[in-house]
Amino acid sequence: MIKRELYMSRIRPFIGNELIKVLTGIRRSGKSVMLYLIQRELVASGVHEDQFISINFENMSNARLCFAEALHAEVARRINDISGKAYLFFDEIQGVVGWEKCINSFRVEFDCDIYITGSKLLTMESGRLFSAGI
Repeated sequence: MIKRELYMSRIRPFIGNELIKVLTGIRRSGKSVMLYLIQRELVASGVHEDQFISINFENMSNARLCFAEALHAEVARRINDISGKAYLFFDEIQGVVGWEKCINSFRVEFDCDIYITGSKLLTMESGRLFSAGI
């Protein structure tokens, strides 16, 4: 696995804050690897893996979570078992219908640090939703 230090150095200043970290790129460009590297860096800094909620929407076992309401209910249930800040990792989030509102809801409801990836992710409308704080 390539360490991708250049990319890590760019994301480090934002780790742990309330900004939603969005990693975009073409398929097979290393977005999932970046999520893994961020998790490893968090563990090295003292964050326990029990604080992670990680969902890959390319995995069919997560198909039931591909609607905002179902994803929200699942994360809310799991986040209640986490002591301290939760770290949310959503890979290929564009597979979730209504993902923008769901992700923003996590940001305002919970003490969490959010990372999302997608190869077909941000449209101009999505950018407006996040900047407007829906």
